Amino acid sequence: MGNGKSLALNQALVRPHYDQDIRMPQKELKYSILSSDSGRVDLVVARLLGFSRARVRGLIDHSGVTINDELCTDGGVAVHEGDALLLQYDPQRKYQEKPKERATRGFQVLYKDDAVVVVNKESGILTVPTDRRETNSLVDILSSHLNHNNPRRQKVSVVHRLDRDTSGLLIFGQTKEYADIIIKQFAARKPEREYAAIVAGVVAKDKGTIESFLQTDKALNQKSGATGEHAITHFEVRARYANATLVSVKLETGRRNQIRVHFAEMGHPVLGDTRYDAHKAAHAGWPYKRLALHARILGFNHPVDGRPLRFEQELPREFKSFSEKRK
Repeated sequence: MGNGKSLALNQALVRPHYDQDIRMPQKELKYSILSSDSGRVDLVVARLLGFSRARVRGLIDHSGVTINDELCTDGGVAVHEGDALLLQYDPQRKYQEKPKERATRGFQVLYKDDAVVVVNKESGILTVPTDRRETNSLVDILSSHLNHNNPRRQKVSVVHRLDRDTSGLLIFGQTKEYADIIIKQFAARKPEREYAAIVAGVVAKDKGTIESFLQTDKALNQKSGATGEHAITHFEVRARYANATLVSVKLETGRRNQIRVHFAEMGHPVLGDTRYDAHKAAHAGWPYKRLALHARILGFNHPVDGRPLRFEQELPREFKSFSEKRK
């Protein structure tokens, strides 16, 4: 981190303020990350405050750590030179981690308040019912899970969706009004959305953008054409294997099946895809009944106070197993 003199010069004035939630005097520390600090934020906070790792995790759970004006919810997030770190804490308080909700029937609640719910969805579960009116979709199960003490409460409202066999991060509104506010953010292309995908073949370019107009055919398949919904997909290669490539994908637009269609039309379908270029998407090293597609990062502004929220999930075990076997 550098010597004590560098820390003193870098550290902003520590000033007390009053936290009305816990009714204790608080201190605030602003710190600009140095090149020697780069790495996990929990390690940086532990060094700055002299806290144990467990106490730092507790501080994070109590909304005491902010990075570049975004609330930090994961101590494993990396910080880099120039990042602005804000710590709000009581030096006498023994912060403890809040109990984590266990995965429940295909999902895990990562964050919830009166306005929004953020979950990590497992593959194999529908986000919403199809025309067949399934009763085991995520919106139904999540609503039941949240409302077990209040069965008359309305269902959570869908903001966006993931395909059945895709895993990862999803937002729901606690009411339709809150959901609509976030939907408007999606329409304005404001939320941060990043996916991890393993695609067939070796992608030659290190990074690129795929842009087209997506049309829906009579079988409800998507394909690019001269007209349709404008779709923009950005990608960057993370690892290349003998006959597959791990890519990170950022969506500028969020059309149905967008990532799957764009990579299939590029000649590199997502592994496990049985709809788009299924023959090429079949891979001996991917025996799983799911897509090699995971919604890894999700960032948006809270619909009530506008504060930025950002969530990040590690790669699923199937991704890790595939990568380990091909190192």
